[in-house]
Amino acid sequence: MTFFEVVFYAFSTLMVVAALGVVSARNPVHSVLFLVLTFFASSAIWLLLEAEFLAITLVLVYVGAVMVLFLFVVMMLDINVTRMREGLMRYAPFGIAIAILLIVQMVMVVGPEHFGLQAFPVPESHAADYSNTKELGRVLYTDYVYAFELASVILLVAIVAAITLTMRRRPNTRYQKPSAQMKVLKEDRLRIIKMKSETIEPENKQ
Repeated sequence: MTFFEVVFYAFSTLMVVAALGVVSARNPVHSVLFLVLTFFASSAIWLLLEAEFLAITLVLVYVGAVMVLFLFVVMMLDINVTRMREGLMRYAPFGIAIAILLIVQMVMVVGPEHFGLQAFPVPESHAADYSNTKELGRVLYTDYVYAFELASVILLVAIVAAITLTMRRRPNTRYQKPSAQMKVLKEDRLRIIKMKSETIEPENKQ
């Protein structure tokens, strides 16, 4: 067994154990931390497969942003763990049956008969200056540029729609109207009053 295989099986085992910890931990905070460990193990496996862009994206986006948000939300919520675990044993047989069904489907789809070395040979090793991110960007902005632009427009529409749905008019809220500010005139804001000049009489010296 080569060093590459030893590292691969070590991180794979760590990822499976951490994934089991996500669903078996009693504390929701521990489940989130186990999920972070699962993401780290997955990124290490992607690094071994020379997919450094996916590994870095997984760490930066999911571990650095999404999971931190989940952790803050879980820590701020007052979750009653005892009440949440009341129906665990009642639905345990159904969950185990679904898990076994998913494992059987995964073995049938991604088993050695379809994804073994006979069907896909070992990929060639690249040079030290090879950049997976550069190759991915080249393919993305040449062959799939229209699909990329379409996806960006759809995401922009989704962001605008989410802001529009959550934006509500409140009567007591003060907000600015740039269009009204641009149309303002001097006569509307400034009033010049003519007054006679006044002199202050000096006090009588005693």
